[in-house]
Amino acid sequence: MCGIFGWIPDKRYRDSNPQPFIDKIYKTMAHRGPDDRGHAIFGEALFKVLIAQVRLSIIDLSPTGHQPMFSEDGRYAITYNGEVYNYLELRKELEKEGVIFNTPNDTEVVMKAIIQWGKDALLRFTGMFAFALYDKEKETLICARDFFGIKPFYWYTGDMGFCFASELPSLLEFPDVPRKLDPTSAYNYLAYGITNVGDRTMLKDIYQLPPAHYVEIDINKPQDIKPVRYWKPNIFKRSDISFDDAAKELRAMFLDSVRLHLRSDVPLGVALSGGIDSSSVTCAIRYLEPHTELHTFSFIVKGTPVSEEKWASIVAEHTHAIRHIIEVAPYELINDLDDMIRAQGEPFGSTSIYAGYKVFQLAKSCGITVTLDGQGADEMLAGYFGYPGQRLSTLICSGHFIKAYKFFIATSKWPGRSKFNTLAFTIQELIPRRMIPFARKIIGKNPEPKWLDIKKIKENGGNIIGRGKKLENQMYPSPNKVISFLAYSLTWDGIPNLLRHGDRNAMAHSIESRVPFLTKEMAEFCLSLPEEYLIDMNGRTKSVFREAMRGIVPDAILDRRDKIGFATPEEDWLNNISDWVDKLLCNTTDIPFLNMKALQEEWRAVKEKHSGYDWRVWRWINYIRWIEMFNISMGK
Repeated sequence: MCGIFGWIPDKRYRDSNPQPFIDKIYKTMAHRGPDDRGHAIFGEALFKVLIAQVRLSIIDLSPTGHQPMFSEDGRYAITYNGEVYNYLELRKELEKEGVIFNTPNDTEVVMKAIIQWGKDALLRFTGMFAFALYDKEKETLICARDFFGIKPFYWYTGDMGFCFASELPSLLEFPDVPRKLDPTSAYNYLAYGITNVGDRTMLKDIYQLPPAHYVEIDINKPQDIKPVRYWKPNIFKRSDISFDDAAKELRAMFLDSVRLHLRSDVPLGVALSGGIDSSSVTCAIRYLEPHTELHTFSFIVKGTPVSEEKWASIVAEHTHAIRHIIEVAPYELINDLDDMIRAQGEPFGSTSIYAGYKVFQLAKSCGITVTLDGQGADEMLAGYFGYPGQRLSTLICSGHFIKAYKFFIATSKWPGRSKFNTLAFTIQELIPRRMIPFARKIIGKNPEPKWLDIKKIKENGGNIIGRGKKLENQMYPSPNKVISFLAYSLTWDGIPNLLRHGDRNAMAHSIESRVPFLTKEMAEFCLSLPEEYLIDMNGRTKSVFREAMRGIVPDAILDRRDKIGFATPEEDWLNNISDWVDKLLCNTTDIPFLNMKALQEEWRAVKEKHSGYDWRVWRWINYIRWIEMFNISMGK
């Protein structure tokens, strides 16, 4: 695992010395690669291309893994971040075609697979990756990102040329890269907690390469950036497989994926919440490796409704794991906040992200370099609260009204659900896009709260429709609304956002976080199943996966009806540090797109229990500190 960055300068910068910027970015990205660093500058009389890397050694700890890595003839050079877990299998295929290897690492396999097979090689990779491959002869730079966006890739193009980096703070160190807010992204975050949708970031004119995309850049035209999608999951309904056979096939695929994700030359552990997903990863490791030393890391908030202590204990006992637990006091959030915001690079939705940050900190202190976790299972297997709006929409639109009514009653009885919420989600799914803001007002969720400066957002070109865009229906049109939404969540708006949190939290502590649920093969299989295999008529989520893991995971875990994860008692925490929140919110006067007077009145109402608490309070705190720390301006 590593950090990468590079620059194709515009002609006016080609006689400049890039070394000061290289040294500065090395410092900002040192946590991603504490073991090694390297860069290459191409161009004879003038500087034409820079590619660079900081390295965290995971596979092949020897100097042969140094990057950038060059082909034998010197024509190609690659800077690469990630792990392609099936590199041994790909290496054998390439060797049969006459390709010769000089190192034992996956970087050389990735480079030579692209050289040998072209961009079609991307579809053969199982793993997570972001890379830039320079072809000296053609003077082109190919940049690519993995299927789900597990590994990051930010870019900017303007008068200074084209530059890229693994993290947004590093990208901001390049010359003339602007620090201006994107008004639509700012609104989506403040109103709904949405970030990292598709190619957007919180900053105007700074983008991320979307998941499953590549771009080929002519270094003589560095502003000509046209990302191309190389993979899109099929979402056809499959009718030739029984529920039992689907469970058996899914079990085999999941175990194969975990087996591949265990490839490492350094110690591994598991981020264990106690939910079905992380428990399945933990139990699968023990099933595959009966005698290996297994470490689990859990965030526990004892004595609260969000405590996972009971469930994590069941799994640890079942797998004979060495348990590591971390508990956090409210004041610690104050001490860690700036470091966490700096690590994330952009605002994030709730303090649950802090729980992950502390888990990786704990793993690092125990000498662990690689962790596995259950991220992605909810978006692949219809977890969370069972997507009731989409499921009911499928049944209603297909004319199954009696089934729809029975499902409505059954799903509403599960913990965290209600008839009101189920109905609200269904109406939002069925009504036209233009009606969604009005519908939200009716149920008390005003899309234009007084503390948001809607006028300024609109004046700066912001779009305030937010979640009402229903892009999933445009990108993945299907009568099966759950499948359509899952595909959209996996590749555009959903899991890429959560993966950003996981990657930055892990890399802040120089840890590689692996997600064995997220493979192309498993995604295509799950999205081809009938919806009732994922969410049964009783409203049970992940139905086929629960069945697949019988005999490996304790029944008590598989039969859980609630979902908590690494949750935090956010309201209690902020109440305990309310004086600090007061100081931050009430001593601030000029923050882009916020009406601070109205915001301060709203905070006082929340503090005095005259208004209900929700995640908006955390968004204010996070947004304000991010603006201040990174010196972000409104700017047009």
